Amino acid sequence: MTESVSLIVGTEPWNFILPAEKLRRLKRVMVPGLGLPPAPLMTAALEQPLGLGAPLYRALTPDDQVVILVDERLPEIVELLVPLLRHLLLAHIDLSNVTVLVPASSLQQPWLDNLPDELADIHLDVHDPENRDKISYLATTKAGRRVYLNRKIVEADLLLVLSGRGFDAKLGYSGGAAFLFPQFSDTETILAYPKEFSVLKRPEEPNTLRAEAKEILKLLGAPFLIQVIEGIGDGVAEVLVGLPTSTTDGVASLKKRWFAHVDAKADLVIASVSGSPGRISFRDLATAAATARRVCESGSRLVLLTTASPLLDESGDLLLKVEEPATALKRIALANPDDALPGTFWAFAAKKISLYVASGWAEELVEELFATPIHSAAEVQRLIDAAESVVFLPDAHKLFVEVGA
Repeated sequence: MTESVSLIVGTEPWNFILPAEKLRRLKRVMVPGLGLPPAPLMTAALEQPLGLGAPLYRALTPDDQVVILVDERLPEIVELLVPLLRHLLLAHIDLSNVTVLVPASSLQQPWLDNLPDELADIHLDVHDPENRDKISYLATTKAGRRVYLNRKIVEADLLLVLSGRGFDAKLGYSGGAAFLFPQFSDTETILAYPKEFSVLKRPEEPNTLRAEAKEILKLLGAPFLIQVIEGIGDGVAEVLVGLPTSTTDGVASLKKRWFAHVDAKADLVIASVSGSPGRISFRDLATAAATARRVCESGSRLVLLTTASPLLDESGDLLLKVEEPATALKRIALANPDDALPGTFWAFAAKKISLYVASGWAEELVEELFATPIHSAAEVQRLIDAAESVVFLPDAHKLFVEVGA
């Protein structure tokens, strides 16, 4: 019996066939989406926020100073933000009292220019961790950390945290409280924040950093989380709005869509990354490769399929200075860059296997990244034909895959 498998690479399908006995199936809950665009998903979530029992605007007064923390990496950011701002208008809030605050690492994309004219009065502010005049003391945690945050966050009458939910090698889960702290703190806190992360740690394991971020969120009173669960490619599958206790609901929704299981490792793992190439970072590709590597048998083959050609970060540049992944891991550890994760994940993925990459990168760069360039589905099909067992990982940069019976 023959199986047909289709993976979305960028925005186009790559189709493959293989004998059913070769296929090691990825087991997922695969919750059906509502099939709605982001705007009505956001509107519905604002009308029924978790833990409130009434539309969000009922908790507001016209004089409230509102701060919205925005993760610019979210897909369809304007389509998410417009219904949120219009919902605030239902409370007769003057939009000049609304600040959209983005991290210091802001992409500074021109999405603000795409807002309707009726919403043009909001303020956009980029967090500056070095400007002490814009930093304020919040409180001291139970563990004794003195918490400093952007002054607008501390002084806001209402704080909204608009961020995506995902798996994170340091905190277990990204988004929510983890989006707030430490990146909206002062430079000293950011530089001193632990850099350690784990390639293999399960996301639900106890995590002191995640617990601390949750504690800091609660110290702000009653902020609201707007948790976005991504779908395939550039899509939004679900939006949840609620008090900090809704963190549990957001994590549960993430796991339903993106937590997967495979019974055993395979000697060929094919990982795809879908979506607009401009949204894909080197971190995304390294995460996809590392996720796939955890499913590979030692000495097997890993194929990463993308149409993106992102710039390498500091840790990625370190890969180009050595001949072997094992040496790259040592070089990155020694250099200790601000963000070692992308380069470390990539070197981990390439170590003790054969790595193949289809991408928008030049062939020479792919080869310097310890990989063999490929260009077509036909080349991948030949690897499938020669393999004894195959696992397919769609949107591997969003997945967490558990291996074992």
